Order: sequence, then structure tokens, then C-alpha cells
Amino acid sequence: MSFKSLSTIVGTCGGTFLATWPVIGSDDLIRTGILAFVGAVVSFSVSISLKIVVKNFFSANFKSDVSFRKKKDETAE
Repeated sequence: MSFKSLSTIVGTCGGTFLATWPVIGSDDLIRTGILAFVGAVVSFSVSISLKIVVKNFFSANFKSDVSFRKKKDETAE
């Protein structure tokens, strides 16, 4: 990254920050923080729940498949 592009990026970010700072109130920041926290908790909960469901689903399918194959092999002999 050249110095010219770095200064352009820093200038753009700084200008964006300074232009939006007076518009955003403290109540908006608090609301945003609360919503971000709730979103993170919900996302984490759904991820853990889906992990448990998928693990149990594939475990049950694998067990039934293995027992079916054993029964099939026993009857073939």
C-alpha cells in the first residue's frame, strides 16, 4: 500500500467520522450497543442449538444405518 493511498484512506475515514459524530446522539449509541449485544446472544444461542440438533440427527442416522447393515449382513449369512 503506497503512502498516497494510505493518506486517502485515512482522510476518507476521518472525514466520515467527523461528519457523522455530531449527528449521532448518545441514546443512539446505547441503543446500538444493546441491539448488538442481543444480536450476538441470539446468534450464539442459535449456533449452539443447531450444533446440538445436527449432532444428534446425524448420530441417530449413523446408529440406525449401522444396525440396519448388521441385521442385513446377519441374514445374508
